[in-house]
Amino acid sequence: MKRIFITGFALLGLFRMSAQTATDSTNYKSQKLKVEEINLVSSYYKQNGNNSAVTGGIGSEALTDISNTIDVKLVKYGANGKKHTFDAELGVDHYTSASSDMIDLSANSSASSADNRIYPSLTYTMEDEAKGNTLGLGISSSTEFDYQSFGGNVSYSKKTKDKNGEFTAKFQAYLDQVKLITPVELRTTDNYGTASRNTFAGTLSYSQIVNQNLQVMFMADVISQNGYLSLPFHRVYFTDGSVHQENLPDTRLKIPLAVRASYFVGDNIIIRAYYRYYSDDWKLTAHTADLEVPVKLSPVFSLSPFYRYYAQSAVKYFKGYQEHSGSEEFYTSNYDLSKFNSSFFGMGMKFTPLKGVFGIKHFHTLEIRYGHYTKTTNMTSNIISINLKYK
Repeated sequence: MKRIFITGFALLGLFRMSAQTATDSTNYKSQKLKVEEINLVSSYYKQNGNNSAVTGGIGSEALTDISNTIDVKLVKYGANGKKHTFDAELGVDHYTSASSDMIDLSANSSASSADNRIYPSLTYTMEDEAKGNTLGLGISSSTEFDYQSFGGNVSYSKKTKDKNGEFTAKFQAYLDQVKLITPVELRTTDNYGTASRNTFAGTLSYSQIVNQNLQVMFMADVISQNGYLSLPFHRVYFTDGSVHQENLPDTRLKIPLAVRASYFVGDNIIIRAYYRYYSDDWKLTAHTADLEVPVKLSPVFSLSPFYRYYAQSAVKYFKGYQEHSGSEEFYTSNYDLSKFNSSFFGMGMKFTPLKGVFGIKHFHTLEIRYGHYTKTTNMTSNIISINLKYK
């Protein structure tokens, strides 16, 4: 399959022309639609492990993914002074997966051994800056060989009278279609059917500027899923050696609760901390703790070391290779649903040259991040990303 790889640097000439004709509108609220910000992000991800769900909890989890997105934010002010923002994003991923290649139990034969994913989205917000109200609407989609998703969201935010606090309510819905690609030995036909999967999420959050140095945010979600929640090509081997398709309940209720805080230590150091507790009715519970400390070393350069620790229990339907029995109604050998701990750590570097990146004023920021991930199920991965911001 042809590899798709798009980087922001391919658009350098276009933005150079745009920058030459741009004007400073810092104090002017334009009633014409103008570009406020463009983000160009490319990343490379690689993982290895030996607990593939495609082969029943054993086998290679080797995977690579090249991800590229362009995000364009357009802004205008209406005659009534309200701010209208249009945020359009297009992402294109290309991945190769050793585990998906084993759907047919022979190398380089499966439809999903390599694939492209395309995911556009469009968000519109209308903000009344005087009253502190913001209304948002969004749509999105994601398409790959065996999965099609359509999403929509609506949100409302209200700031407190002193503008130091903000309450936000958001509702999201995703209506998906899963192509039923069965392991080769279980197929009765080569014609793939489809099954639906729906996700509905409600989010409440409140952010508060406590003082000059401290900001906090509290978040609570309720997420309901229904439909086909298994993956059709995940094998499960029973104690008698027989092979079956993964079978999970057709409903799932998730409740995450989180708190985020940012503390400014002088002018050059920020301590960002995050904690989330998660539980669902499949009996999975999880804890996430995240710490990032951006340090400004000069007016144009900063470093951001980060660390995230994650721990979860197993869902009640999980067992390993050849551990399930025929007496069980639901079963999976997907180690993403097993008990494990993980660590993710790395470093970000941000450059904001006074004359702009590449000497172009409106290329405002170049950010490079690297992260290393380890999981107690003997899976490891690495990711590097580059973000070029035009403003």
